[in-house]
Amino acid sequence: MARNSNEFESSSESTAPSGEDDSASWERYLERRNLVLQFLHSSLSLHHLQHQQNKAELLKKCCFYLEIEPKHVNMIDLNYEMHCIDILEVIDPIQWERMKKVGKNQAQIQLSLLTDLLEQLKQGREELSCCVETWDMATFLSGWEGIMQRLFKLFEYMETLIPLQVPGQLYVKHRLVSRADLAPLNHNIRLSLSTKMPLVFDRKGSFAGKDWAKLKWSDENQASPPEQCELHIKLLTNGSQAEPEYSWFQPVTSNVCIVQDLQPGRPYKFTISRSLTRTFVFGDWHDSITLKTKPDAAEDGDSNTWTPEG
Repeated sequence: MARNSNEFESSSESTAPSGEDDSASWERYLERRNLVLQFLHSSLSLHHLQHQQNKAELLKKCCFYLEIEPKHVNMIDLNYEMHCIDILEVIDPIQWERMKKVGKNQAQIQLSLLTDLLEQLKQGREELSCCVETWDMATFLSGWEGIMQRLFKLFEYMETLIPLQVPGQLYVKHRLVSRADLAPLNHNIRLSLSTKMPLVFDRKGSFAGKDWAKLKWSDENQASPPEQCELHIKLLTNGSQAEPEYSWFQPVTSNVCIVQDLQPGRPYKFTISRSLTRTFVFGDWHDSITLKTKPDAAEDGDSNTWTPEG
């Protein structure tokens, strides 16, 4: 386990050379050791690595979408009138689905590389900390070439880490527009991946009554307009054949939903997810919350019971 900066610095004071030691070697040792310490306290600090880890975990929970530019195209109908239409209306659906698979593969590879890089950075920090903590001057100076190689490699990892946190462009290999009269569009089409923040339940704002439950959720982008979502409701049982589990979906267009006609005194699992669209590519994580409705007797005796409107 890495020690703090004061321990790093004090560990070198006890190994200072005596009068007959080479003072030049000692100064070189201190200079190089301080270089490693500076890297450990800045780019490779525990705080910075944890920040990068949190960003990676958040990205894994995001939904990935395929973005296309331009989004609209002008077309002339049989009456020679100009119309602006969605470009997806003229995209070959087979080629579009193929590009969505390419986008999904790229997103999964990107997330895998991000995870591997963070592991390499954590391991590298442990190795460098060990060199600073335990190696004496002679061992440190003799192994300096290996330390420098490790420093350069870790610096390259840090430089690679940032671009991996941003979805990138996609190479369009196939013609997305198959119509001959619109063939020139293929040269101008650009595809890229984008993300939407995960939907997360408000644990304090979600609760249940006797035969209803109020669910509230949001993402980090509070300025984003409401969009079509799906609320999955599942009655939890003990798994016996006498009472099998059952579930259903409820479409919603806001960040609040009241689910009616629930059974009193029963636990329900609620899962929120964005509705699938033509541009949806990848997104496996969905937030869930389990709430238990109040039993019949508790409803009347609870003075703080909230009654849903409508």
